[in-house]
Amino acid sequence: MTEAAATAGVDVVIAVHDPARPIARAVRSVLDHNGEGVRLTIVCHEVPAATIAAQLPQQHREQVRFLEHSDGTGSPAGPFNAGIEAADAHFVAVMGSDDTLAPGAVASWFWLAKKHDADAVIARLERDDESVVPTPPTRPWRRGVLDPVRDRLSYRSAPLGLVSRAAIIRMGLRMDDVAVGEDVGFVTRLWFRGRVVFDRSGPAYRIGGDATDRVTMSTRPIKDELAFVRRLVKRRWFEALELQERRAVCVKLTRIHLFGAVLNRPDPAWWTERERADLATVGRTMLTAAPGMDAVLSIADRALLDRILDGSGDADQLIALARARRRHGVPRTLMTRDPGYVLAREAPLRVMAASFLIR
Repeated sequence: MTEAAATAGVDVVIAVHDPARPIARAVRSVLDHNGEGVRLTIVCHEVPAATIAAQLPQQHREQVRFLEHSDGTGSPAGPFNAGIEAADAHFVAVMGSDDTLAPGAVASWFWLAKKHDADAVIARLERDDESVVPTPPTRPWRRGVLDPVRDRLSYRSAPLGLVSRAAIIRMGLRMDDVAVGEDVGFVTRLWFRGRVVFDRSGPAYRIGGDATDRVTMSTRPIKDELAFVRRLVKRRWFEALELQERRAVCVKLTRIHLFGAVLNRPDPAWWTERERADLATVGRTMLTAAPGMDAVLSIADRALLDRILDGSGDADQLIALARARRRHGVPRTLMTRDPGYVLAREAPLRVMAASFLIR
């Protein structure tokens, strides 16, 4: 960054709870390749700062601000909130401890934010093998400030990139103290009430594949796993969104989180009567929050949703339906029950096409 950018500043916050994580790699990607005008804060969650500092080479250790955070929970919300609250730069960027930034990423995001007077810049995502993560499936020709519905911003569930600290304060943004999905409410309010741009072709935020204990990979009761959904749709600001906005959010929550909860639990014995009932409750909650949102779902999606809402029946069939909806490209996963919705913005054909064009 130039001297002007350094004056404006970006606070990068990394939360870490396990010294076995490749924290030195994450730090190196920031300080060696994105360090100009950046202050790096590592929030040590339930682990001494000295333990994490010992993982870093001396030259990096001296450039990092270490914060210790203890809250007795396994949620990353606490350390990320602590790091954001400690920030005083114009922009904040959050990172996972096993992720990295491509060289020049922060500078690219910063200047894009300044160019468009943006509250947030959505980073381009890659995996470790440099394959693209095609979210959000925005309009491919769109440059500049995005529309949360027309550009399907709900499909980006985390604030990866830059967020204006002024916007965080103005909107009262905080991550929820839940086991999973702590950042979904944060970004939903930001996407729908802020000025948001997408760094479609800039250096990427790279998602690491090293962690074997990511919170999102753990199997837990449905009531805990989807608690963030119930919280989100009952927020006063969410209820104040227009119906088409609430539908856009709930379609994504259904496809990714509700259906994903079934796909990620392939043992029929896991699906007790209690778990099935809790799953049905979440499904009904979203239909109540966004009436009509199910019209854009594929035939295969609707079959699974019907079985979920039923709350009973054969668990093997529930799992089979979750797998069937993943057979992309067959008629049942492309067509909607009502042919009038086949070309709707959130219907499978247009979402898949937009996702393809992100690659």
